[in-house]
Amino acid sequence: MALSKKPVTGMKDILPAEMQLRDYCISVIKETYGKFGFTSIETPCVENIANLSNKQGGENEKLIFKILKRGEKLNLETAKEEADLVDGGLRYDLTVPLVRFYSNHANELPSPFKALQMGNVWRADRPQKGRYRQFMQCDIDILGEPSNLAEIELILATTTTLGKLGFKNFQIRINERRILKAMAAYSGFAEESYDTVFIILDKMDKIGLEGVAEELEKSGFAKESIEKYLDLFKDLETAEDGIAYLAEKLTGYLEPEVEQSLQEIIASVKATKSSDFEIVFDPTLVRGMSYYTGTIFEIAMPEFGGSCGGGGRYDKMVGKFTGKDVPACGFSIGFERIIMIMMEKGFRIPAQSKKVAYLIEKGVDGEDLSKVIAQAQEARKDGTQVLVARMNKNKKFQKEQLTQEGYEEFVEFYKNPLK
Repeated sequence: MALSKKPVTGMKDILPAEMQLRDYCISVIKETYGKFGFTSIETPCVENIANLSNKQGGENEKLIFKILKRGEKLNLETAKEEADLVDGGLRYDLTVPLVRFYSNHANELPSPFKALQMGNVWRADRPQKGRYRQFMQCDIDILGEPSNLAEIELILATTTTLGKLGFKNFQIRINERRILKAMAAYSGFAEESYDTVFIILDKMDKIGLEGVAEELEKSGFAKESIEKYLDLFKDLETAEDGIAYLAEKLTGYLEPEVEQSLQEIIASVKATKSSDFEIVFDPTLVRGMSYYTGTIFEIAMPEFGGSCGGGGRYDKMVGKFTGKDVPACGFSIGFERIIMIMMEKGFRIPAQSKKVAYLIEKGVDGEDLSKVIAQAQEARKDGTQVLVARMNKNKKFQKEQLTQEGYEEFVEFYKNPLK
């Protein structure tokens, strides 16, 4: 039977033109985040299965690629449950590995610690446009900073980076988990039902207010609670300042500092931003991860028609590893979606070094070949990118392919110079 030449479902091969764009974006991201004081780290792609399945990752925990035990530890005959077979899994995001990393190395790291982590993650998800089972994530996180300075820095660093990659007119949507909980409490929902309510609320942009009402009814919630809950959103549509309106309406359910902190984040970002974007309060923003404890945010990109990244505050997660809570906040760029948009727009990498292809006819060898290579070496010293290759029979097609990879000049070398 012939071996399969196609990649595994949900994963893809990356051709040279895309790889050049990815490398360019990675360099811009690292340089920009570096100017904000973020330092690069790396964690293994495999994590202990208990770390990945600790009920912090929301729906992603259903999508883990699990890894069988190896050697003598794997006994298929005596295995009775999954734990007898599995001890590891491929990471589904970079936050769980980061928190484990921090918990293990906190004494060796500065406080606050500003981390930049880029790497592949894996989810056994249904593949679709812009969504793969293996994909690159790009995260920045600040651990050890309890104030909203963390949120302000994360939003400014992320939006500055997007601006440098040519994006504009995008939106940063911002909300607070404590506002979500206060709205649910005010409406009379039981605390143990909050997650169900939030999952339904998260569909608001797709099914609208009436759709949310129908789903809440189907889930068995009291009609008076549903009406009280949805009235909050209806009134928000006409409120001049949504955060102030909710703070007043939710008196007794919401701590006053939540309003103050959110207003301060929005005002600071508006006053100091260097990219063309809008930051807006969105009370329907939920974010899927159950580890979020405070501010949450998301990037809405008009070119994509959906989210291209997000993040938030997760102050209770380090404590799961160490027994002592550490304030933490992070923001992730949807790297794959950003690349997809840039490729669809025909983005050209700026200020690249000149790319020249030296095409050598078969038969040019020995001393003549050495002269060509020496000429290429001299050109490389001057900063030119030089490809040295044998000339194909179909020279026209060869040049067309190289042109697609950015080669703008061709120098041909023949055995007979008069040819």
